[in-house]
Amino acid sequence: MSIHTPAGLWNDPARQGEVHMNKICHYTVDEYIDKLTEFHGNVAPGLLIGGFMVDAATKEMTEYEFFDAICESASCLPDAIQILTPCTVGNGWLKIVNTGRFAITLYDKKSGNGVRVSMDASKLDRYPEIKNWFMRLVSKHEQDKDALIEEIRVAGPEIFSIKPVTVSPALRGKHAPPPIALCASCGEAYPQNGSALCLACQGMDIYV
Repeated sequence: MSIHTPAGLWNDPARQGEVHMNKICHYTVDEYIDKLTEFHGNVAPGLLIGGFMVDAATKEMTEYEFFDAICESASCLPDAIQILTPCTVGNGWLKIVNTGRFAITLYDKKSGNGVRVSMDASKLDRYPEIKNWFMRLVSKHEQDKDALIEEIRVAGPEIFSIKPVTVSPALRGKHAPPPIALCASCGEAYPQNGSALCLACQGMDIYV
């Protein structure tokens, strides 16, 4: 099911032409909304913004054949990267470094040179629905989701800061995995961590 921009936007002469009808990577905006709904389960505003972020970043990375990704949030943004690029958590090309900031970085695998795209709160005054959502000025049930999605489609990349970066060598590429051992308590295999016990048996509570 596609979500289309409300007709009111088209009827406002002051805002006509502002809607970013360009594709998000190789999808139209509506096609991307369909993809994110299928992948994520719902039309999350952060995931739609994330699509515009990935699109903006990839346009700055055309000189590189291969790139990796860093996501600074564990919520929504990783899914945008996984939908639109070959970078996934599973193949190791996407790293989640949870600073809590709404930002992504695409960077060259070898040099670490790349581009960081982040939400810029100073640019949100023109977009009150996005500002209310991003700054958590209203509760979720008070949000007008249709108006929020409309504003995101109008804003596109205008609410981002984009800058070149060089990723720390410690975060580049893949690192050799540790050897496997059998836990002295539960007997299950785990990556050696300097202890004879796996993390669960050391007290990491997962189950009640």
